[in-house]
Amino acid sequence: MKSNEVNTASEILLEEIELVANSLNEEGVAAFRTGNYDAVRRAIEEATRLAEFREKVKALQKEWASLAVNRPRRKVTVRRTGKSRLARGLRTPEDAFRRPILETLVELGGKAPIGEVLDRVGEKMKDVLTEYDYQSLPSSPKSIRWRNTAQWCRYTLVREGLMKSDSPYGIWEISDLGREALRNENSLT
Repeated sequence: MKSNEVNTASEILLEEIELVANSLNEEGVAAFRTGNYDAVRRAIEEATRLAEFREKVKALQKEWASLAVNRPRRKVTVRRTGKSRLARGLRTPEDAFRRPILETLVELGGKAPIGEVLDRVGEKMKDVLTEYDYQSLPSSPKSIRWRNTAQWCRYTLVREGLMKSDSPYGIWEISDLGREALRNENSLT
């Protein structure tokens, strides 16, 4: 399997995990609203296991990148039809959001509401994002793909210590380690 095929495969797996996580979140919210706390606990347990699995996939993706020989990416020409899932390799990878998110947080004084951060990140990435990134998710028609991917990137940045985990709800905040990483080009790629 070529390097770019492994990257594409890992991005597909990450997107599938994100779709399942979004679905679990919706199930948990619905169960909470109806007072079915056993279902809420099950959803939380499943989501926790899924988040741990996602971290393993991200670690394997990074390990592969350190082993793989850089080769030019081949152009994928598959198109999405109807409300089916996105064809392989068409969304912007999560890692493409790392630098724009951290830069935006610095520009906004270190922390800001999620909507303000995402709006600025969208502006920064408008030349990178594809038509597919602007489509809604099949599992959540109100969620735009790129914004969902950026939120997953935030989750990864928090796990890596580049963003703070204890910020108030709805606020994204860069950590000292994140500022340092931003100054060091190699640590964000």
